[in-house]
Amino acid sequence: MNQSLFRNVVFSLTLVITFPFSSLAQKPYIVGYVASWKGVDPDQIPAEKLTHLNYAFANVEDGIVTSGKGLAERDSLNFILLQQLKQRNPDLKILVSIGGWTWSKGFSDAVLTAEGLTKLTKSGIDFLIKHRLDGLDFDWEYPAWPGDNNPVRPEDRENFVAMLKSFREALDSLGSLHGKHYLSTIASGGFRQYLEVNDLRSAQHYLDFINIMAYDFFGAGDPFTGHHANLFDGEPELVPEMKKGRSAHSAVLDHIEFGVPAEKLVVGVPFYGKRWKNVEAGQTLGRYQPAEFDQSMPYARIKELLLDPSYEKYWDSTSQTPFLYSPANKHWVTYEDERSMAIKMKYIKEKGLAGAMFWELSEDPDGTLLETMDKELNN
Repeated sequence: MNQSLFRNVVFSLTLVITFPFSSLAQKPYIVGYVASWKGVDPDQIPAEKLTHLNYAFANVEDGIVTSGKGLAERDSLNFILLQQLKQRNPDLKILVSIGGWTWSKGFSDAVLTAEGLTKLTKSGIDFLIKHRLDGLDFDWEYPAWPGDNNPVRPEDRENFVAMLKSFREALDSLGSLHGKHYLSTIASGGFRQYLEVNDLRSAQHYLDFINIMAYDFFGAGDPFTGHHANLFDGEPELVPEMKKGRSAHSAVLDHIEFGVPAEKLVVGVPFYGKRWKNVEAGQTLGRYQPAEFDQSMPYARIKELLLDPSYEKYWDSTSQTPFLYSPANKHWVTYEDERSMAIKMKYIKEKGLAGAMFWELSEDPDGTLLETMDKELNN
């Protein structure tokens, strides 16, 4: 063997040893959500850095997949604009996300009977064909678990799997006609109770990948502060009992435990943070302290706070998460920055996961966080 060939063989073997096989088999996914109500400007969407784009949202109303009331024309125009992105990135996959936090109320009723399931499936396929989409993303929040005052039934567990099976079969049938593979994905809850009441071991067979919503671990409704998108668990002696085990890492391990292959998992990250008020510093610089929730805010707004001398920036080495505290205002802020994002992307590669998802594009208008995602995942 000549010296040049020997070096090439050694380098190839090094790659296989260093990185999980699944990370070599495909380019890491970067799945980005765009919010329909914020408008669509193709010039402001960095299509080259995305592998998948999820348009949020379509509704489930009267048992069918449809645009929200009075929004059909807006959605149609937006989908036409999004198709322009394929001129810059022909490999980009455009999906519609169905449901979301406020529009998941129709799922449980729609899939309660065989007739209803057939009706829902047909409407979803019709929606996909009409808007020339590459797949469907189901954001049912949540099957068999209460979300935004949604109808919840124990039967949701089985009906959720039946729905995904029905859509997978319909998408495959359509794909055989068009000579392409249509995608089916879901947004999955980042908390263990979601997995306990559902059957993702069966569901994953009908899905291309699963986007874990690994954020909102703390937020509105919590009378104390806490990291909302931490990679690892915080100090166990500090975290309130009801919030122990809430982290992106725990969510990944839980999904694998409940039967989802690692190579089908996409870790969700937020392009926004959360702020509490009336927070005393205590011994933890405001972490896990009694407080009053104030608001969610985009990363663009947090970058402004970073320039405000009344806010001090800190790093939690246990959870690998930044946070801000303002002694003068008694404000405490949890968020994601370039450092924590880079660490998460390295984690995704090391664990052989499929990639990363983010909510939502307009909240990082300068593209700072997305640039970090792209750089670290595709290094």
